[in-house]
Amino acid sequence: MSLDRTLSALADPHRRRAVELLGEKPRRAGELAELLDLSAPAMSRHLRTLRKADIVEETSPEFDARVRVYALKAESMTDLKVWLRQTEAMWAGQLAAFKTFVEK
Repeated sequence: MSLDRTLSALADPHRRRAVELLGEKPRRAGELAELLDLSAPAMSRHLRTLRKADIVEETSPEFDARVRVYALKAESMTDLKVWLRQTEAMWAGQLAAFKTFVEK
């Protein structure tokens, strides 16, 4: 299930921060590693996890195939957003019912 993959990938604080940074703009792997104070191999492992979860995509500029640029995939969080909306609606209903019960 894609929601499980997404949540699993986002469980790590470095990956969540990388997603936040990529939300600002696409970035090179080295730039992400520097901003997150991670070694290149560690950043590579995190980016591989995010790619497998289908959260980010990797491209290379035409002028240098060695450079990897990462960007968020637009549709990557769709399942997570739907689940969060449903969960929020369920809890809002539960809390409203509880409030009504307590006030009686």
